[in-house]
Amino acid sequence: QVQLVESGGELVQAGGSLRLSCAASGRAFSRYLMGWFRQAPGQEREFVASISRSGSSTYYADSVKGRFTISRDNAKNTVYLRMTSLKPEDTAVYYCAADSSGLVLPTTPTDVDYWGQGTQVTVSS
Repeated sequence: QVQLVESGGELVQAGGSLRLSCAASGRAFSRYLMGWFRQAPGQEREFVASISRSGSSTYYADSVKGRFTISRDNAKNTVYLRMTSLKPEDTAVYYCAADSSGLVLPTTPTDVDYWGQGTQVTVSS
């Protein structure tokens, strides 16, 4: 089992930047593939970004590619999502996710074994 706690979500103006953090419990953080998903009201939870165990490989949804950067610090049991050039359509609850057994980077909710509780990001127009 692993517990994930997100932080950093807030109200920001369009064009602004924000960094989300996800702190994980346990001693085996580096064994998990990690990711970020988001969910807007009335919408399905959608993939945002994922990262390999070492942090050497990343993958992004087309909607955020070039604007968002996922990273991890295994010594701190933390994964980050740096968001720039934010748009109103980025408004959503952002969820940290852990995949304990994946062979490839997680890209769908069915890949995920553990979820954080989410943090609200609101981008004003």
